[in-house]
Amino acid sequence: MEKRELTCINCPMGCRITVTMEGDDILSVEGNTCKRGFLYACNEVKSPVRTVTTTIKVTGGLSDRVSCKTKEAVPKDKIFEVMEVINKASCKAPVAIGDVLIEDCAGTGILVVATKAVGSV
Repeated sequence: MEKRELTCINCPMGCRITVTMEGDDILSVEGNTCKRGFLYACNEVKSPVRTVTTTIKVTGGLSDRVSCKTKEAVPKDKIFEVMEVINKASCKAPVAIGDVLIEDCAGTGILVVATKAVGSV
């Protein structure tokens, strides 16, 4: 039997969660104060994911970079591959919030979208 101690990152409460496992099976989840914490703990021990937030280079814009994020959470072990693709990417101004900047980032099938507008020069 294995016990994993986690701190939930879904809200500012930062609940300390203990997950008890037997092999790949989750036997219990304790310490969460909401359903989101329970789901976070289950996902974190079996298949952890994160939303990647960063910036992409903009050409011809009022700003040199635009903030962006992955539209969905990506597997934690793919974050460096996703960042490598994002770091090599650029887009042309104007950029609107929600514009798709990269489709199928690093073969994950996940979009990278703008989270800020950047006007053109």
